[in-house]
Amino acid sequence: MRVLAIGGAGHVGSQVVKELLKRKAEVDVVVREKGAKVSEGANAVVGDLLDPVFLEKALDGVDKLYLLNAVTPDELTQALIAYDLAKKLKLKHIVYHSVFRVDHFKDVPHFASKFALEAALHAFDLPFTVIRPNYFNQNDVGLEDPLMKAGIYPMPLGPVGVSTVDVRDIAEATAIALTTEGHEGKTYNLIGPDVVSGLGAAGIWTEVLGKKIAYAGHDMDAFEKQMREKSPAWSAFDIRMMFQGYIERGFIAGDGDIETLTELLGHAPRRYMDFARETAVAWQSRAAASGLSTAA
Repeated sequence: MRVLAIGGAGHVGSQVVKELLKRKAEVDVVVREKGAKVSEGANAVVGDLLDPVFLEKALDGVDKLYLLNAVTPDELTQALIAYDLAKKLKLKHIVYHSVFRVDHFKDVPHFASKFALEAALHAFDLPFTVIRPNYFNQNDVGLEDPLMKAGIYPMPLGPVGVSTVDVRDIAEATAIALTTEGHEGKTYNLIGPDVVSGLGAAGIWTEVLGKKIAYAGHDMDAFEKQMREKSPAWSAFDIRMMFQGYIERGFIAGDGDIETLTELLGHAPRRYMDFARETAVAWQSRAAASGLSTAA
């Protein structure tokens, strides 16, 4: 079986590719530049997702498509080009990487793009599966400095919280949907067993780091301003609206979500606490090694 992975060179997509390779799939990964790194065993295909001529060639001879579009101003156009060509070429199956509760966040730009692509999937006869991941545990790997140095948990998860999901579970679920039967027409909510609020996350990091961690709160104007310092203005606004939605509408697993995902994976979804412990050990080990190196 040959799979084209769009988004397969990114943080989540590369994990999906590794899981596909474990299951003996042949995987082509679309990359934008020659020399871009892909998972060992995968084939890099260089091109532009806005170029239908390139993408049709990339899809030629492919059995299935994994479609994970980056959050960009033209995300929906990229997604529809890929989907329309997959439909034209009559691929056997597409697994589309959407987002949890996408139908409740139509005012968030990248959620709206994903919801529109989901609508297209349902309108035609190409076999599909939709995965809808929650907030990734691994998003918080990038919080080493605020947590370790400033003692602050900065993500505005709000008072209600989110059912965070581990990227490893996303990768496994996606690979299973692509390589085994019985997933056509289904939508899987990819979530974790714990509801993590802003204060709750601060408490978890307090425990695993052995130092007091405070929650920075959820002043969304201040959050957007901070995001604009490292992201384009449109992106900062998009992310602000997403987190605001978490606070206003919640991002919590529904009835049966955990049971369905457990059955799909063949094991219980991973917990945020376990992710935090693993990450804290890695950070502390690196800090200790750096200190020894400096002392030497």
